[in-house]
Amino acid sequence: MKAFVYILKDNEGVFYVGSTNNLNRRMRQHSLGHTQTTRKMKSPALVFVQEYETLQIARRVESKIKKLKRKDYVEKMVRDGYLKIEP
Repeated sequence: MKAFVYILKDNEGVFYVGSTNNLNRRMRQHSLGHTQTTRKMKSPALVFVQEYETLQIARRVESKIKKLKRKDYVEKMVRDGYLKIEP
């Protein structure tokens, strides 16, 4: 089953990194306030999506991105339009 790593960005420059196997459902959940972190964001928008073979791989990539803890790295990934992180 295909899965995705996605990045949301709000109009204050705050990023949210997530992974899912159903991007439409997940975006709907974010818009309805199901996630505490994105509930606090000011108008979050989807700025990046990359597809992976399995949810397990997508979750590993998501975890590695979150461990970077550097906004400039995430900004570069969004700007480049792809992730160079190995699962």
